[in-house]
Order: sequence, then structure tokens, then C-alpha cells
Amino acid sequence: MTATADAEAAANELTPLADYLGSVLRRLRALPPLDLDLTQAHGNVLAEDVVAPHSFPAFDQAAVDGYAARWEDISSGGRGVGYVPAQPGGPGGRAVRLNVVGDLGAASWRPVRLTPGACFSVAAGAPLPITADVVVPVEWTDQGMAAVEIHRVPKRGYGVRRAGAELPAGTLLARAGTYVSPALVAVFAATGIGHVVVRPSPRVVIVATGDELVDVGRASQPGQVVDANSHALTAAAAEVGAHAYRVGICDDDPEGLRGLLEDQTLRADLIITTGGTGTGPGDMVRRILSRREGSRAGPVTFTEVALYPGTALGFGTVGAEEVPVVCLPGDPGAALIGFEVLARPAINLLAGAEPVFRPSVRAHLLETVSSPGGLREFRPAHVAERRGGGYTVQPLSGGPFTLSGLAEANGLLVLGERVTTAAAGSTVDVLLLDRRR
Repeated sequence: MTATADAEAAANELTPLADYLGSVLRRLRALPPLDLDLTQAHGNVLAEDVVAPHSFPAFDQAAVDGYAARWEDISSGGRGVGYVPAQPGGPGGRAVRLNVVGDLGAASWRPVRLTPGACFSVAAGAPLPITADVVVPVEWTDQGMAAVEIHRVPKRGYGVRRAGAELPAGTLLARAGTYVSPALVAVFAATGIGHVVVRPSPRVVIVATGDELVDVGRASQPGQVVDANSHALTAAAAEVGAHAYRVGICDDDPEGLRGLLEDQTLRADLIITTGGTGTGPGDMVRRILSRREGSRAGPVTFTEVALYPGTALGFGTVGAEEVPVVCLPGDPGAALIGFEVLARPAINLLAGAEPVFRPSVRAHLLETVSSPGGLREFRPAHVAERRGGGYTVQPLSGGPFTLSGLAEANGLLVLGERVTTAAAGSTVDVLLLDRRR
């Protein structure tokens, strides 16, 4: 059998990525909902649809500073207090003069009614007098106090915000699965909502494993590798919206690993480990977590997935509370790709966010690339919008194992299992790394 045939046979034994993701995500459930005050709800995901109980605006109001009037009094056919010559240099025709019978501010609450030939000086946000149907901006007048001359006549309805014009009562404000943004908080508050039901942000614990690991702040020596993974994945989990906790480095000690994971289940909705997912002599995570030992750990299943980089992934539960655990490879590039492919969707699912996957686009490939057959490759790339519409994608040098490429990427070029070469000019799938949930 040739080397190519051996590679193809090995690839055929791998689990397709789509099948693997489906089997993992079906085992997860969104966290139980909480009823939270608006200030606490920001950053979480709605667990229920939210409907406006009241209209916004709640009452007819002035949209600009000016003079609230009846349009028939200032239009060409109107008969206000009187018509006077237009100001020099102003628009043609004659100015309209109205009596100013009062001032209304945003805090005014007594209802008032306009009589013919009269107007009220109003501030933006002030309740509109009954029968008023136009607000003349201050700059279109002589800014008079007892009487005002109007030099420019707006259209009927100008400067007026009617009750419910933006959001009538009963409007669906947001669906379950929507991220609660600052703007959405404002919409809820404006329509009379003081609290909403949300899914809490998942608590995610990150552990890097390996005797070879040393903490940051020093250079790697033979037999030592600086721990980049726990720092990077803590940042990645926080970017998704999780409460991320970096535990740091755990040596390849069976009892130490068991004890650490048991302790972390008390504060975690998801645990992410890196390193030790292979079958080598030092791959302690796979050796320990794939065993069931009473209530302390397991089972965690390790699967060879048709994914490049990082085919060996683990998923299962640990501890008496059966906290989900995702086990990613130790190589930093493979760990970050594994996070995007597996851990990010898991966090979004726990949070109740929809959709759970990154958005994707079809893009015009600018450079011919090769890819390992039988594996779905995720390669750092730069995506740009074309002037005439659509996207282009430029693969970044070095492939998926290059951290510098991942740092520069705003997308991940996706090459399917059947692709060994993608020619320049072809159309490919790209995940958009927009750095947001």
C-alpha cells in the first residue's frame, strides 16, 4: 500500500467534524434562566421573548425645541394673530405672528389646549398641547417671548412625536436567544420594563496541562514550553461573554489532575483543558479522564476527528455534578482552532445564544492552497469586501499552526475533507472572526 493510500485509509477512520459537533452539542443544555434587573441583565442572553408593555413615546411630545402650534394657524390659509412682512434676507412672503401663551418643559404634566392664534414655547421632550400638530423650530422664528414671528412654515406634523410612533404597546422587542446589548436595555427601560428573564453567562474554567509547561514572563528552554494556551483561551472565553477563570498549569500528575478538576466543578459550567489529548506516553489527560472512577471523573470520550489542525478532541463530564469538559490539543494554534470549532459553540449553547456558530460567507480565493485530504482544515485568512459586492479571501502564510497568522486573521478559510487543492479564483467558505459573540 502506498503512503497516499495509507493516509486516505487513516482519514477514512476519522469521525467527520459535522457528526462530532452534532453529537457533542446534543448533550448540552442551556443554563437555567434567571429573572434579573436590567442593569444585571446586560451581557446575558434572553431566555424568553420580550414584548413592550407600554408605548414609546408614552405620550405625544415635541421632538425639537421650538413653538407648538396648530398648522392651520401658520399655513398660507391660516389666520393667526396677524401677518407681518418677512425679515430682510429671509424667505419670500409674509411672516406669521402668534401669541405665546406659556412655556412647556420636559417635566410639564398638566394638560393644556391650544386656542386659535396661540402657541406654546416647548422644549424637546415636552408633552404636546392638545390640538397642536406642528412644532416650529426656534431657528425658524424671531424667538419671541410674548409673541413670536414665524419666518418659515414647516409641514404639518413636523417636530412632533406621536405616542407609540416608534414602539407601540405589544411590539415584540426581542426574541429569546438575543444578546442583551446596552441599546436593548434602553429600549426595555423606555417601554416600562424593569427586569427580564435571561440565561446566565456560563462560568468557564481553563486548565493547561503538561510537565513541560512554564508560566509566562520567561523564554522557553529545552524541555520547557511557555503556557500560551490558558491565557489565550481565557481571553477567548471572555470574548464570547463567559465568566472566564484561568486556573493555570497542572502537571501530568494523575491525582493532582483529578483533585483540581473535582475542585473546579464547584464553580464551573464548563471546563476546558489543553494538552494530553493524544495517545503518547505523556498524554495524561486522555489516560485519566477516559476512565470512570466512582463519582470523581468520567466518562470523557476522546475522538479522532477529521479536523486540521488537532484531530484528537475530548468531550464528556467530570465530577458528581457532571460538569461538561472540552479537551483541546496542546499546540497553541490547534487549541485556538479547537476553541473556535468546539468550545465556542458549546459556550453559546449554554448561554442560550443563537446562532451558536460564527457567521460564514462565500469568498473569492486569491491564492492557490493545498490541504490534507480527508480532513476539514481551518486556516487563518484575511477577508475583505469587494467593491461590486461579495468577498475576497487571502490565506495568511504559515498555515493554521502559526500564531502570528491567527493574530492577524479576521477569518478562517474552511477547506472540506475532499479538498486537496483549492485554486485561486475558486469560491470557498470562510468563518468571520468579528471578535464579538
